[in-house]
Order: sequence, then structure tokens, then C-alpha cells
Amino acid sequence: MTVRKKALIITYYWPPAGGPGVQRWLKFVKYLPEFNIEPIVYVPENPNYPIIDTSILSEVPPDLKIIKQPISEPYKFAQILSNKKSKDISRGIILEANNQNLLEKIMLWVRGNLFIPDARIGWVIPSVKFLSEYIENEKIQTIITTGPPHSLHLTGLRLKKQLGVKWIADFRDPWTSIGYHKELRLTKRSQQKHKLLEKEVLTGADQVIVTSLVTKEEFKSITNKPIHVITNGYDMVPSEKVTLDIKFTISHIGSLLSKRNPEVLWKVLNDIIKENEDFSLDLQLNFVGLISENILDSIDKNNLSNYINNVGYVSHKEAIMFQKKSQILLLIEIDSEDTKCIIPGKLFEYMVSGRPIIAIGPKASDVETIIKETNTGDYLYYDDYNVLKNIILNHYKAFKKGELRTNPIGLQKYHRKFLTESLSKLI
Repeated sequence: MTVRKKALIITYYWPPAGGPGVQRWLKFVKYLPEFNIEPIVYVPENPNYPIIDTSILSEVPPDLKIIKQPISEPYKFAQILSNKKSKDISRGIILEANNQNLLEKIMLWVRGNLFIPDARIGWVIPSVKFLSEYIENEKIQTIITTGPPHSLHLTGLRLKKQLGVKWIADFRDPWTSIGYHKELRLTKRSQQKHKLLEKEVLTGADQVIVTSLVTKEEFKSITNKPIHVITNGYDMVPSEKVTLDIKFTISHIGSLLSKRNPEVLWKVLNDIIKENEDFSLDLQLNFVGLISENILDSIDKNNLSNYINNVGYVSHKEAIMFQKKSQILLLIEIDSEDTKCIIPGKLFEYMVSGRPIIAIGPKASDVETIIKETNTGDYLYYDDYNVLKNIILNHYKAFKKGELRTNPIGLQKYHRKFLTESLSKLI
């Protein structure tokens, strides 16, 4: 009988944390045993999660070994000053500089310059102390750190130096090039420290995993270590039969923050409403998750407020139901060089929902490539008024005929089990 390899996964986000950051490793540990690997998960005992989703607790494998250690986080103290602002900052929701009040500016400066690389840095030393003994006692062959928070990679770096254990660093998002990094009011010295730590991690790990080709190219200029692209993916979850919405619903699932404001879409919809009475009677905009006030203002300026169904945050299971019953799924990314590498986890769930995707974002992004390769929708830029209008009108005609659907190709490689097989080969 072949002895299973043991892999220790060091992660901050874990059920009952909500949001996309949880799904990646929750699914990997589900399938790793099928490839002769025993996962052990190390998480904080008392984390400060900005979003809670207790429904995904049932997805944790019952026989999975989970070890926990306490963490001390400044966000808990920041909540004394402003509970909402501290939660926003902890999940990367940062207002533009000219819209920030004095308290927000101070909190950002403290977050960016006193806690490098992030506010979970205090967990590194106690984690290394505890895990160094645990790894030797349990004869663990491989450790995996996943960030953000990128401070977890510093735990991997120290354990690698102390024990010589095999270390894989998984980057769900980039480090110094991610959009909100520029908003942290970093001093020149702090910027240099981030860059130095990033290079130490990328050159110190045995293997590096990223979620996009764009990030791989970025990291190749920093390190010669092997870099592997393992995207996020989808998992086929049994669900009750879904009846499509009667309305012509255009649904956005997840956070729609201030800079993700597709004004071209609001203008297109406003113009079609003026030209087509039936369309004005059928249209509904579903926002499932947090939506920025300035986006609601843009929608209102285009006379679309009466068409909004502002659902708010729901469980992951409920979000899947919204995806499957919507007529069209909307995916928006900030129009920036920094966001070309961002592939939202929801994209893969969108792709298997059977509903057409309309994505708006920067040119030459990884999302554009995936949508085109899989034939799951249309990818447009922020200035594509005429193209976007024609696409929506064509979708509306198909909707009226009961023929609005997709014909996807090549989705299998994005199944979580297939992706886990690629991971198992690295372990």
C-alpha cells in the first residue's frame, strides 16, 4: 500500500469566512486525497473575517485535519474607531483619495506603513514557532502558503530556512502590483520593503503558483523559480432545478466597487429603454452583493433606479441560484493595466451556469482570453458603446423567443478536480 504524502496548507481564509478567497483551497483539499495526498489545514483560531457565510461549513470534508493557533489583529482594535471602515479596508474596499476623510487616511497610512506586508504580520512568529515542531513530529513533506494575506508567505519563508521543507507559495492575487496597493499611502521606504519581501518569497519558494498568465509573466521578471498557472475553477454542486427569470434580468454577483463603474452599460440600457417600450417593461438589474454608492448614483443619472433589485450579500449557495436563473450575467473589472491579471473566481461558476456572460474590462486581460476560448459570452471594453448595444439587443431578441443560452466549449479543464490533479503533481 502506497503511503500518502502529507501537505500542510497555511491559509487565513477558511469557513465560515465568506467571499471568493475561501473556495480555492476548500476545493483543493476536497480532491487531494484522490491523488494520494493527505492535506492538513492550518488556520487562525480567532480570525477577523469581514464576511461570514456559515452555509459553506458543510463543504469542509469531515475527516480533514485542521489545526489552529490564535492570531492578534489590529483590525479588531480599529473597529473601536470605525467598525465599517476597518471591515472595508480589510477586504480591499478603499475610496479614492479625494473622497477619504481624515480617519480613513490615518487608518490607511497605519495599515500600509506599520503593518508590512499586511495586518496579519503578527501571526508569523507564533506560527513558525508552533509549526516548526509540528512539521517535524508529523513528518510533513510539503508546506503550502496561500495569499493574500501575503504575510503568510513569510511564515513559509522562515519554515523553509529553518527546516529545509519543500515550500510552495500560492498567489491568489498579485502582491505589489494589485490595484489597492497604490492606495495604501506607502512611504518610499515602505514601498521598497514590500518589493524586497516579495522578491525574497518568490526566490525562496521551491515552486510558485499563480492564477493567471499575466501574473506569471510579471513574476518571471523577479525570480527564476518554476511558476505554474493553476486558475480557480468550478465544482459541480447538485442543486434543485432552476426556472429562468421571467424578466430580462442582467445580474452582477459579488462586490461592485466604485472603480468598477461601467457607465457605458448604463447609457446603453437607458437609450434602449427610450427606443423600445417592451424592453423597458422586461428589464431588471440584479445586484447580488455589495454595490458602491457612486455606482448607484451613475445608475440613477441614467434613469435606471426603478429597474434595480438590490439583493445585497447572500450565501454562496444562494449566489449560485441567482447565476443559474438570470438571463444574462455581468462581470465588471476596473479599466487598468493592474487588473489584466485578475480572474474573479465567479467567472468559472458563471461559465457553467449556462447563461451568457457580458464582461467589461481592460484590453488584453486573462478574462477576455478565457471567455473567448470557452465561447461563454462577450468581452467588451469601456468605450464599446455600439458593440455593447447590439449584443444586448440580440440577447433580448433571443430572450423573447425563449432561445437565450450559451454553447460552451472546453470547460472541463477548469473543473476543480482537474485543477487539483495539476496541483498534486507539484506536491
